[in-house]
Amino acid sequence: MKGEPDFLQNLRDEMGGGRQWLDRAVVLVYAVLAGLAVVAFTLLADGAFALYSQLRSGWWWAPLVWTPALTALVVWAVRRWAPGAAGSGVPQVLTALDSATPLRERSRFVSLRLSAVKILAVSGGLLAGLSIGRQGPSVQVAAGVMLHARRWLSPGSGISHRELLVAGGAAGIAAAFNTPLGGIVFAIEELSRRLLDRSSGLMLAAIVIAGLVAVSAFGNLSYFGRVRADVLTWGLLLPGALVAVSCGLLGGLLSRLMLASFTGLPDRFCAYRRKRPVTFAAICGFAVAVIAVVSNGEAVGGGHEHTRALLEQAGTAHAAHQPLVFTGLKFIASWLSAWAGVPGGIFGPSLSIGAGVGADIAWLLDSPHGMALIALGMCGFLAAVTQTPITAMIIVMEMTDGHSMVLSLMASALLASLVSRMISRPLYSTMSQLMMRSMREAPPGQADPPKDEGSAPLR
Repeated sequence: MKGEPDFLQNLRDEMGGGRQWLDRAVVLVYAVLAGLAVVAFTLLADGAFALYSQLRSGWWWAPLVWTPALTALVVWAVRRWAPGAAGSGVPQVLTALDSATPLRERSRFVSLRLSAVKILAVSGGLLAGLSIGRQGPSVQVAAGVMLHARRWLSPGSGISHRELLVAGGAAGIAAAFNTPLGGIVFAIEELSRRLLDRSSGLMLAAIVIAGLVAVSAFGNLSYFGRVRADVLTWGLLLPGALVAVSCGLLGGLLSRLMLASFTGLPDRFCAYRRKRPVTFAAICGFAVAVIAVVSNGEAVGGGHEHTRALLEQAGTAHAAHQPLVFTGLKFIASWLSAWAGVPGGIFGPSLSIGAGVGADIAWLLDSPHGMALIALGMCGFLAAVTQTPITAMIIVMEMTDGHSMVLSLMASALLASLVSRMISRPLYSTMSQLMMRSMREAPPGQADPPKDEGSAPLR
């Protein structure tokens, strides 16, 4: 049995090593840089979609030409110069974290270069008017920045590549959603289930610092505003359960469709996609453009503005929402955007689709709990697609400032995730396994993922 800790000796050990403090400073500086990278990514992506919105409002027919052309250009550029920047970003980080991935191969999935390309490619997809998000890609962006810190650390720092990747990926979520707690939970639930005790505190500090950078840039404000649901009654039980089950079914279906698109089914569409990926991307872009014209632009992009409008009009959510129509169009647009192969995430679109499901059920049942159902839908659909219920609950709670709904959000996330697991395998981990298999089957010395993987959809 070990003796009691020696306070003075431990204090001397902590304060005496100058190189140890330098290593810690390097990690924290890179945490700030990771947060700044996500802030810059946010501003560029939002600006790109704002330009698209101006184009669409000026000429209603412009997306029919602009969207397919720019979609094809982005897919062609990514496939040619940086296949590792394709997809969402979360599966790439999971693959780099896998112990079976050699150190020399990790740059195929996460690097500073891929982070820069990812920012430009996702912004290009939003400039095209596709239904993609920037939150998932922020995981790969921040992980690439944090991993670069390894070259400045001493051999005896005790900080591994794995810990930097976990901290970077979680910092990306924290900064993208302005939710530091959500980033920490995401690190535990999705990216890693173990961190070394010696450096876990430093990694958590890095995640929080990256989140604070976003708070400094955008203010300590809730992402979608405040959920005014302080008084909840038993009347919410049936509508809430219906929202959770519906989100589980739809989220599981979307996850399964994305996995099918990623693996490539033996049908004529997937065969054509493998043969002519750039042309196929243009066709998907044209279909999304048609949806944009029909929905007046509401069903494309990340969907933040539409979701915020639903939450702001609590009791009259259906007044700012086309019942059933928006949800269906947004679902199709998000899947087609994934199938096109443009880098982008599914976090933002999932929150938007879930909000639509909640508004639809509130309209169908004429429920007085419209705002609460919208928040439950956001949480449920995100949990269903990602199958990370705790992360989904924390993110939605922090984004909407809905602390009064903690138990309701948790129940919705768990039920939706359970239903989703009956329909689809876990999206991120399954895609990571497929990437690992492609890496093992790739010819020796191949620098980038296979071309079919390079056109892979979102996560």
